[in-house]
Amino acid sequence: MLTDQQIQRYADVLLWGLKTARTGKIKKGNVIMIRYELPAIRLAETLYGKLLQMDLHPIQRLLPTPTMETHFYTRSNTGQLTFVPPGEEALYYSLNGSIAILGPQCLTHLSGIDPSRIAKPAKSRKFLRDILDQREEEGNFSWTLAVYPTEELAAHAGISSQEYARQIIKACFLNRREPIAHWNEILKKARTLKNWLNRLAVDKFHVESPNVDLIVTPGEKRRWIGVSGHNIPSFELFTSPDWRGTSGVYFADQPSYRSGNYVQGIRLEFKNGKVVRASAEAGETFLKKQIAMDSGANKIGEFSLTDRSFSKIDRFMANTLFDENYGGKYGNSHIALGASYSDTYSEKTAELTKENKAELGFNDSALHWDIVNTEKKRVTAILKSGQKKVIYENGRFLN
Repeated sequence: MLTDQQIQRYADVLLWGLKTARTGKIKKGNVIMIRYELPAIRLAETLYGKLLQMDLHPIQRLLPTPTMETHFYTRSNTGQLTFVPPGEEALYYSLNGSIAILGPQCLTHLSGIDPSRIAKPAKSRKFLRDILDQREEEGNFSWTLAVYPTEELAAHAGISSQEYARQIIKACFLNRREPIAHWNEILKKARTLKNWLNRLAVDKFHVESPNVDLIVTPGEKRRWIGVSGHNIPSFELFTSPDWRGTSGVYFADQPSYRSGNYVQGIRLEFKNGKVVRASAEAGETFLKKQIAMDSGANKIGEFSLTDRSFSKIDRFMANTLFDENYGGKYGNSHIALGASYSDTYSEKTAELTKENKAELGFNDSALHWDIVNTEKKRVTAILKSGQKKVIYENGRFLN
């Protein structure tokens, strides 16, 4: 679906993302893991070769196939579900980077599995993600994520495989001779917007659309980040708010594919920072069990806005990475249920501890689930002075 030239460009963009996301420098001898699904093997092979040319140590991990995942969740006992391979913890303490390439062959193969079984491995492996979070805070690790076009993705998006590939090519600037130059231009524009947002003394945000009426409280010592290289593509600007100040109603008009399940029409009601009522037009049982995964799964970990002038994505892509960066007619706003991002802390992230994260209202969970609203909306910042300022309307930031 992608030409050899486009794959070379895609690999270069992913390496740009890995470098851009790192607060420290990538050094010779660093250990970089490539995690990929089978359809993406050509891109993984290209990255492997480029990492070797950079005097880095690539490690490759083929992600489980749909059949393997189905066997795992249907045949495993509790010990097998929560098993962590020997040496995995030591490896994570040694990793300097991770590039993940999603190329799913099936999106709904786990729809018949009890969601509580799907939650068990996520919870048992959360300590490994905590290790990488700590290494990232110290400037010793970075990550990026991408999608490779597959027939399965195209079918669920309702378009041909060729059109799906064209959407990826357009969104990631792979049709340009110098795609990294275009990413640097987006990075520059986003930096201007982030500086503007971070200068505002905001007490809370009010998000309004036909089906959303939500209050989000940014909290103390927060900053807006985004277009950081972590995701390719990435056009969103976001912060991790103080979960305790969330109230009102949020609705996701975009469907969501998660852990082999399809969920549509998610509606959440928040009170005192917690989800007190959750429903969905499809996949409601899965939704409710996901937000009962642990004590942080029913709280907000991220609040995000995408400016439609940045994003070339103009249709549903059946993949969160693309759908959370939707530009279209009205841009998008999305929230994430579950874990916060510590790099939204406005001071030195290396100084953050578990205790002061809790004091500041950073949420902690094994879950991080982005759910997207693309309706026409207005976002009003209610400043600490009491003044109200519309910061986002009709898919554009109003700086």
